[in-house]
Amino acid sequence: MTKKLLFLVLVLLIVSCKVQRAPISSPKSNNISSLNRTEYIKNYKDLAIKEMNRSQIPASITLAQALLESDNGNSTLAQKSNNHFGIKCHSGWRGNKVYHDDDKRNECFRKYKTVYKSYKDHSNFIVNGPRYAFLFEYNPTDYKSWSKGLQKAGYATSKSYATMLIKIIEDNQLYIFDKGGTLTNETYSAVDSQEVVLADIDNFKIYTEKHRVYNKNRIDYIIAKKGDTFNSISEELGMLSWELFKYNELEENAKLMQGQILFIQPKRNKAEHGLDFHEVMNGESMYAISQMYGMKIKKLYEKNLMDVGDEPKVGQKLWLRNFKTHTDVIEETPIIEDFDE
Repeated sequence: MTKKLLFLVLVLLIVSCKVQRAPISSPKSNNISSLNRTEYIKNYKDLAIKEMNRSQIPASITLAQALLESDNGNSTLAQKSNNHFGIKCHSGWRGNKVYHDDDKRNECFRKYKTVYKSYKDHSNFIVNGPRYAFLFEYNPTDYKSWSKGLQKAGYATSKSYATMLIKIIEDNQLYIFDKGGTLTNETYSAVDSQEVVLADIDNFKIYTEKHRVYNKNRIDYIIAKKGDTFNSISEELGMLSWELFKYNELEENAKLMQGQILFIQPKRNKAEHGLDFHEVMNGESMYAISQMYGMKIKKLYEKNLMDVGDEPKVGQKLWLRNFKTHTDVIEETPIIEDFDE
């Protein structure tokens, strides 16, 4: 009897230990790195704002998409592949890949080394995608149009995608970031905060210690400093010798002046949203105006029914986005009345 009793006691102890240890290995207790929506916003809002400054995509849209697509950063795709936007491989992707079931079984998704690379690739994906080009016609603070536009362009298959984005933005007041709100010195302990340092972000705000990179009309540019040459800037930014001349519509024998705007990406066919007209001031040339708005000079001539080489008159109204019509020309022409004496 004693041996049997001892055996039963040992069995009960073993079972008891197993029961007590079970919760430690449960899926719920393992998910110690899970984030709620507020924590995710605090951790990654700075990346969304930085990308807004670089690409002109509203920070509210970027954050809402990330929150929705990554389940507040808790999805398997986000945690194991740093893919916070559910971007699939597509034919042109040359980076790392991972496979998950989505609309179809075993679909290919992009895999990133860091969270920031996911945010940056998301911006590039929209900026460079022809089907998303119309989005940049919307006001950068018009998050509702952006949300509906993303659904229209087919970013996601859900018919309620825009509604979900708008709800996330409004519930969490993400639209504040689009207007520069809450941009204080407060810092947040992001999961990969070492990547937020500007010096570590290629092609973003600072390429070197010498030049700061600005952005207008979704085009990066620098301001020439004393002692700069086209060659020195090309070497500094890792550009080919012909790029600065082509992007700025300059001849190869052009002289570089201190304070001159130099685009380091191709100019666009029209000015950014909201800048419809320009009234010519004294000393302004067509080329200077084209640089001022980051638009190709040929398009500036075309939109205003002017011959290439002609210069505008002081006070003249130049069209920057739409084409000037013959009716506009007639309306601008002063009427000279002859009075019989």
